[in-house]
Amino acid sequence: MAAAGAAVQGAIPSSRRVPCWTGTPEIYFSKAIDNSRLVKVEDPVRSREMKHFGIALGCLFLLVMTYAWQHFKAVEYGYKIELLTTQRDGLVEMNRALRLEESWLRAPDRIDEMARKLNLQPPQAGQVMHLDATSSDGGAPVMASAAPIAVISVP
Repeated sequence: MAAAGAAVQGAIPSSRRVPCWTGTPEIYFSKAIDNSRLVKVEDPVRSREMKHFGIALGCLFLLVMTYAWQHFKAVEYGYKIELLTTQRDGLVEMNRALRLEESWLRAPDRIDEMARKLNLQPPQAGQVMHLDATSSDGGAPVMASAAPIAVISVP
């Protein structure tokens, strides 16, 4: 069986060729170089260019940071405005509900019905004191006034 395998291998030509010449072998040598005695010569043109480049880069950085700061502040203020608008809308709705409740509580029919349930008597002449009628907007300024108080002493 091994002979049959060898015969088959010999019959199939190999697609990979082995070159007969590989070229000159490369040989590397290391050489120690001592640069400790070298002194770097300062180039004034190069140093001036590097200073200008550094200043330009710093200005660009400040410009970009200023733009980013303004942008983020604008976004932050937008969120604050939305929050305050939502709070204001909630307060306006609460104010409307409270005014509605106040008008319901001040309804004369409701007060009369509650007084009848509690067996209260209608007021006698002279018992009713009418307050100064103020405007209905409620936010208008009102002039304060002082009235004398009568003190009754009990013996």
